[in-house]
Amino acid sequence: MNEVLKAIKERRSIRRFKPDLPDKEMIEQIVEAGLYAPSGSNKQGVISLVVTNKEIREKFVKANKAISGRQGDFDPFYGAPVLIVVISDKTSNNCRYNGALVMENMMLAAHSLGLGSIWINRAYEEFETDEFKKLLCDLGIEGDWEGIGHCAIGYIDGDIPAAPPRKENRVYYVD
Repeated sequence: MNEVLKAIKERRSIRRFKPDLPDKEMIEQIVEAGLYAPSGSNKQGVISLVVTNKEIREKFVKANKAISGRQGDFDPFYGAPVLIVVISDKTSNNCRYNGALVMENMMLAAHSLGLGSIWINRAYEEFETDEFKKLLCDLGIEGDWEGIGHCAIGYIDGDIPAAPPRKENRVYYVD
């Protein structure tokens, strides 16, 4: 089977990660895969924030938990040591679509490198707050940005879950 099709069929959302940080080269390859995602009119209006700093990661943990109403020791990123937070230019008509394509490319790239990934929501709400708008300013990122998602990445702690059966009646051919 073609390697791309194989990766698409085998990739699963991972909910248990080892604390070990993947090699920088692996992270760079994943981010690069996101840079090659299609975008409307090839405007390439998506930014990836690669978070390996534990203090900044903890800010995302706290914000994500508060938005979702979770409390206690729960880690919404399941212990993944790398968060790649995808934000997209709000002025683009394709803002969310472009960001989603970047996320998918990165999750497939992570799988192809033997790493696990999971898409975690609530980035939209985070980047509507002053705290995360300030983070963008501190990084020198100007403009109006929408949070798309968090691509949590790391070494898998355990086995890759099996794919559930595909639902029927989801494809119709119009010849």
